[in-house]
Amino acid sequence: MTPAEEKPVRVRLAPSPTGHLHVGTARTALFNWLFARQHGGSFILRIEDTDKERSVQEYEREILDGLAWLGLSWDEGPVYTATSHKLPATSYKGNYGPYRQSERTARYRHYLQALLDEGKAYYCYCTKEALEAERELMLADGRPPKYGGHCRNLSLPPSGAIPETIRFKTPEAEIEFKDMIRGKITFDGNLLGDMVIAKNLDTPLYNFAVVVDDVDMRITHVIRGEDHLPNTPKQILFQRALGFAEPAYAHLPLILGKNREKMSKRHAETSLLEYRTRGYLPEAVINFLALLGWHPQGDEEIFSLDALTKEFSLKRVQKGGAVFDEEKLEWMNAAHIKRLPVEEVAARLKDFLPHAEASYDRQFLVKVVALERDRLKTLGNFFELAGFFFELPEYDSGLLTWQDTGPLKTKEILEKAARIIESLPPSEFGKESLARVFEDLVQEEGRGGVLWPLRVAVSGRAASPDPLDIISILEKDETLRRVRTAIQKIESTIVL
Repeated sequence: MTPAEEKPVRVRLAPSPTGHLHVGTARTALFNWLFARQHGGSFILRIEDTDKERSVQEYEREILDGLAWLGLSWDEGPVYTATSHKLPATSYKGNYGPYRQSERTARYRHYLQALLDEGKAYYCYCTKEALEAERELMLADGRPPKYGGHCRNLSLPPSGAIPETIRFKTPEAEIEFKDMIRGKITFDGNLLGDMVIAKNLDTPLYNFAVVVDDVDMRITHVIRGEDHLPNTPKQILFQRALGFAEPAYAHLPLILGKNREKMSKRHAETSLLEYRTRGYLPEAVINFLALLGWHPQGDEEIFSLDALTKEFSLKRVQKGGAVFDEEKLEWMNAAHIKRLPVEEVAARLKDFLPHAEASYDRQFLVKVVALERDRLKTLGNFFELAGFFFELPEYDSGLLTWQDTGPLKTKEILEKAARIIESLPPSEFGKESLARVFEDLVQEEGRGGVLWPLRVAVSGRAASPDPLDIISILEKDETLRRVRTAIQKIESTIVL
């Protein structure tokens, strides 16, 4: 049976701390979080750490940090204390820690023993070598490999044998369920064979443990990636054997590369937090993740998290794969940067400045951001674009000359520009005032003849914002220093 409509919605994210928090897991988290928020339900975080050899505390910290960065808070769990829950240092500052499978061994033991007592599961004594030989024989005969049931009906264990695993007695029947995205799905139980559900009473395997977790945590909807689809019939069989209610299922489309093939290993293993390090905004990443497999009603593509919460619906999640386009992510990030107030962009740049934030004049930084904000693709490329404001880069003197204008003429124009700047009071360093006072020189020498050497002198670059914008931010003393440096550079190349 499926959850009754009147039941409060409860969804979960259940990552394993065996690798980086990557894009696919983050998208699953977002879709679950949105679904819960839309229905006034609860979003649960459960760390599936029963694989003790591969589970790493660093990866658990990354999961918590990543969700905190995205703003996807979970709603319950053990009361958070770093000591009692052995949680490593993290930016997560919520009230609850996550649930952990490693802390729930007694629950799994209880239900494993119940299946054994009821004859729905049994100890298997077959060695890995025997199972591999059986598998190869089936493949050679053209049959799908599955356990042959050697230990299924043993009345007594083999003399001196030690159980290798606990197996589930799989019924020979079809398993049918309705997926909220894909409709009716049917699996043939005859193809599954008797599945291993635990190594022993204290070491359950994933598909069994997750069923116990979901019923204990009253999960009503399981929203997860399409790669979990083969696990669903197995979990339904366990639910039925234990008398548990079945949650509703929704399997999200795979994330594909731009060539519409499975996403490359480079992206699949890239930590979500790598995008934070590169200067992407969490708002943009959330927006991008939402559009990986879901489409809104209209043509709008830029959404805040609040807007997504109102707009999102599983009914508009596609069945086909979703293409991961990093150029689209970059475009979306630039759009979100443009939406932020200048002061907020300046505040978020603190981790991307070469020196400590306190070493920068706040008012000056805000002015630079105001000029450069619309050119930013990420916070990480701020200094690439605007670093010259803080320190004039080295440049070749030949860059100062405009087209056929020679060094002597360029020097003359820069000297005239220096005199104009020196004569101006500080109140005249707005762009409009600068354009007015330079108007006669531009008329006399041509726009390129004046503004090109000025651009290079104040920025050290061939490509930059309007030199008058730059001068208005640098103001009088720094502009004069840079123009005089340019004059000295070009003087050193003039042969008399």
